[in-house]
Amino acid sequence: MASHGFIRDKLEIKFLILYLAARVIEPVPFDTLLDLTLCDDAIDYFDFSECLADLVKTEHLSLNDNGFYSITEKGIRNSQICESSLPYSVRLRCDKNLSICNRKLRRKSQVQANLESRANGTHTVHLQLEDDIGSVMDLRLMVPREDMGKLLCQQFQKAPEQLYSQIIDLLLKDDA
Repeated sequence: MASHGFIRDKLEIKFLILYLAARVIEPVPFDTLLDLTLCDDAIDYFDFSECLADLVKTEHLSLNDNGFYSITEKGIRNSQICESSLPYSVRLRCDKNLSICNRKLRRKSQVQANLESRANGTHTVHLQLEDDIGSVMDLRLMVPREDMGKLLCQQFQKAPEQLYSQIIDLLLKDDA
């Protein structure tokens, strides 16, 4: 283990992983949990990997078939008991990183763009925009080529609110 930082041993790394897993809004892949955990200079990849595997083995975390980790009830209970033993500065840094991560995860779930192939050789682009209440926009478009569909999906994910606004403006426009 590295000598700099506030986390001193593998038990504290496990506490930190549980602290993070309890606060992330949905199951996350290994890389996301690693990025969140490396908030302290004393933690390295190998110690993290070992601690994460131990937490799955002891059923504090679960690993689904898609490779996403989530905290279990046992993990939540132990996290609540142990979180105060984490240094305050580490928790502050974690909370800041969690806020950014959760914002990205929320955004990813609210903006969906999918491409489906049709039997006739064309493709359907399905664009969805949601907010905290529900669906804001659900749009399906036919496109003749797959590359066009992929481009539409990419562009929509960059600025879905702009497309929504332009559609509303166009439909409310009075050309009479």
